Amino acid sequence: MKPDIDERYSRQVLFPGIGEAGQKALLSAQVAIVGCGATGSALASLLARAGVGTLRIIDRDYVEPSNLQRQILFDEADAAESLPKAIAACRKIASFNSQVVAEPHVSDLRPENAEQLLAGVQLILDGTDNFETRYLINDFAVKNSLPWIYVAAVGSYATTMNVIPGETACLSCIFPEGPRGSVETCDTSGILNSAVNVVASIAATEAIKLLVGAKSTLRRTLLSYDLWSNERAEVSANKPRPACRICGKREFIHLAGEGRPHITLCGRNSVQIHEHDRPVDLSTMSERLKPHGAVRHNDFVLKFWKEPYEMTLFPDGRAIIKGTTDMSVARSLYARYVGS
Repeated sequence: MKPDIDERYSRQVLFPGIGEAGQKALLSAQVAIVGCGATGSALASLLARAGVGTLRIIDRDYVEPSNLQRQILFDEADAAESLPKAIAACRKIASFNSQVVAEPHVSDLRPENAEQLLAGVQLILDGTDNFETRYLINDFAVKNSLPWIYVAAVGSYATTMNVIPGETACLSCIFPEGPRGSVETCDTSGILNSAVNVVASIAATEAIKLLVGAKSTLRRTLLSYDLWSNERAEVSANKPRPACRICGKREFIHLAGEGRPHITLCGRNSVQIHEHDRPVDLSTMSERLKPHGAVRHNDFVLKFWKEPYEMTLFPDGRAIIKGTTDMSVARSLYARYVGS
């Protein structure tokens, strides 16, 4: 092995599918990971350790104690500080591979910022927990001929699919519409950390194949596996569906923001409120809120408790209000304490 490749990658370079040329390709690669919860943090850890040169980590949430069972980049100190996941993840990556450029973006991926957050990368990885954002990623990727990998895990079930625009089916080819009615989530059905790590390992391997140029070895199916029942299934995703509204007709409705709510539920008996282009000085806001309830803040997030509610406020004006799923209640609390 030549001296310009770090010794840390020596065992990976020995693998014939990667070699020195593949490792150099990884070191120069730029990848975006949208969502840094369970699957996203596992993907980030694997790819950072593999030497992917630049990881752009995009996440809207903060670390909580309930995350620690499965979200492998976080620890108790991160949860105690309520650190934004993107910040905590990048700090952890720097502690085990300082050669990787880890870019934290504490943001919610939305139609108006998708170009800013995703431009310039070679590959997008899905670490999200909702189809709304996945359809947005799919629109952006298909429009820009950018590969992305769909990844999901809930309970003991895991599923993943590679999307190569123009060659394979896209997400909308397989799922023309998002799930309706009651949908299983980690908050309602729980999750095995092993399901997370299995699907993240599969997806990370597919990402490495793509980045080193081993395109012929990429899987072209929607793969699903239930670790508890040992049931496995694959659905062909080898070709785009001609009638697909996205990759067939190129109607990028999610990227255009059609039907996208200004306020969205984000699990955990919570409502997220978007107030972009409304910067908030967290120190000033902390002083303002002290007479009304318990409050603490750091450089990245402010936490405010007004029983029975908990508000997490970010510097861009976005807030997550915990303790209700009633959007009118959340909007009222935001207007009362932050401003209308």
